[in-house]
Amino acid sequence: MLHSGLCSISFRKLSIDELIALCVKAKIDGIEWGGDVHVPPGDIELAQSVKAKTEAAGLELCSYGSYYRCNSDSGSFSDVLESADALGTPIIRVWAGQKGSADADAAYREEVAEHLRRTVIAAREMDITIALEYHGNTLTDTQASAHQLLEEVGLPELKLYWQPRSGGDFATDLIELDAALPHLAHVHCFHWGPGGWKDRYPLLDGTKKWQAYLEPIRQLEEDRYVILEFAKDDSTEQFLEDAQVLRSLLNNN
Repeated sequence: MLHSGLCSISFRKLSIDELIALCVKAKIDGIEWGGDVHVPPGDIELAQSVKAKTEAAGLELCSYGSYYRCNSDSGSFSDVLESADALGTPIIRVWAGQKGSADADAAYREEVAEHLRRTVIAAREMDITIALEYHGNTLTDTQASAHQLLEEVGLPELKLYWQPRSGGDFATDLIELDAALPHLAHVHCFHWGPGGWKDRYPLLDGTKKWQAYLEPIRQLEEDRYVILEFAKDDSTEQFLEDAQVLRSLLNNN
């Protein structure tokens, strides 16, 4: 079954309480709390408080957006893992380094793969899944590189977040989605134009594309979240509209 969610980083200026109230108003199922503003790694008391507030509002804690880079400059993963555990979230989203695949040599790929192996094994002990986000300037910036990295890490527990490529095209997005399905954690949902992140449109304008994206995802057995990210003009009113569109899509209307 597919569920609706929101990435808290979509509204970094809103407080935790304001975000929860917004999600309740939008009738969203869950929140991916971000580690850069709302739930910083290592603040266990805050993570426990956010968990309690989120659950009290009837919302799920679908994932933790850590932005941990999985390379030698990232530092210890323990704070991220402890915060995710305190949040009670089943998935931690990470990034695959800070170089695009075209700029990464074999040594850098192995550095990132080794850090990923360590994070996956550490998270396994707490029954938490590690998932890589498809993102530019990381080793998941192409389908080939992302799947090569999965093989290099060599642990089947490592998953992928899928999202349309920034500035990509529909046909290629469908190909990449199909390849990602066996490894799929959750999905980030938005409708952007050729200009990417700065070229945002209402989700309603992308209804036909998202109907096509969701069709193969809803055939998978496990529950997954389709998580809204970055509304047009950072508008909460636009988010409320997008949430309504997403609910309709998930209900196959």
